[in-house]
Amino acid sequence: MSTLVIHHVTTLDLAVEAWPWPFALERRAEIDAHFAALLRDNPALWNGRVLLGRNPVFSGERLSASYFETDFASFLAWRDWGFPDKSVFNGFGMGALLSSDGAFVLGEMGQHTANAGRIYFASGTPDLDDIRDGTLDMSGSVEREIEEETGLAPADYRRDAHWHCIFTGAALAMIRILRVDMPGEALRARIVGNLALQQSPELSGIHLVHSADDLTDTMPRFVTAFIESQLSPQP
Repeated sequence: MSTLVIHHVTTLDLAVEAWPWPFALERRAEIDAHFAALLRDNPALWNGRVLLGRNPVFSGERLSASYFETDFASFLAWRDWGFPDKSVFNGFGMGALLSSDGAFVLGEMGQHTANAGRIYFASGTPDLDDIRDGTLDMSGSVEREIEEETGLAPADYRRDAHWHCIFTGAALAMIRILRVDMPGEALRARIVGNLALQQSPELSGIHLVHSADDLTDTMPRFVTAFIESQLSPQP
């Protein structure tokens, strides 16, 4: 597998600005037709408002970028059509839950979601609830996604100070390790118990990764690259 560059930063400077996305404006009719077809297969999809990024700059331990608001239908069309606008990226936070015995905890997306069957750390495309004073609060976004998907609250884990940022062009994953004082199997059982209480959980299963042997093709490359970097001996 190819090696991805992982940037380590402590500061995220993510301004939210008004910007009319030419792709969404110029291809509106095609986008609406595409989303209507997706809805026929998956009526649970919701065309809410999300935030996408532009102009990422890594400088020392700081990542700067600007974000703009668009609709989920435009995001899905851009993704499904091979990311035709190369000036835009999907920049999201991920909470890498790490158990006391060294297992990373990942969730498998349910069949009613837009990423059915994929295995990730808890995450989601940022939305308007993640805006604080004109900026994107990525820490808050991760906390929200962790609680929604697993039932774990901020008091249940300790956050590492820095972020591991993996930029693929179309995606920018900002991964933060969240350390839980609980063995992996116990943590998985707790999350599975939380999922059982949810009416329509986003996750259909919980997976533990202790070693490279636990990595699968259903995990995105940026996820496996991050885990491989953590499993390798540190200098």
